[in-house]
Amino acid sequence: MQTTRRGTFVPLAFEPGEAFQFNWSEDWAIIGNERTKLQIAHTKLSYARALIVRAYLLQTNEMLFDAHNHALRVFRGIPGRGIYDNMRTAIDKVGRGKERDVNVRFMAMASHYVFEPEFCNPASGWEKGQVEKNGQDEHRRFFLPIPRFPCKPTVKAVLR
Repeated sequence: MQTTRRGTFVPLAFEPGEAFQFNWSEDWAIIGNERTKLQIAHTKLSYARALIVRAYLLQTNEMLFDAHNHALRVFRGIPGRGIYDNMRTAIDKVGRGKERDVNVRFMAMASHYVFEPEFCNPASGWEKGQVEKNGQDEHRRFFLPIPRFPCKPTVKAVLR
């Protein structure tokens, strides 16, 4: 356990191949001459701390599946579990405690890749703190000041 000004916490520790963390964030870019909101997918390999970041125009199941496909291919393996918040692309309804009604399409993806999804408690970002922190770092690295791209394909090329 560690104690800080904000309280006492147990640091997250992972074994090789145990888990990855996934999170969405939003940012802005100028694409062409238009200010455009981007949906940023962050996939973090928990033990090795490798991070894959991809930008999309929407936060849909198809974008979620593409982000996973790309990250797991780059990682060259599939950890035993994925750690998520309660994003609408995965959860139809949040119940009490860890009880969730998981989206059928999301479960089909998890079954395809053979990993166990684990969902954080509501408003508990520290439960997947590595990827949360990386989202803040990547915002400063890629999106301050607001970047300019000549076209949409250029955005993906930069954030690969």
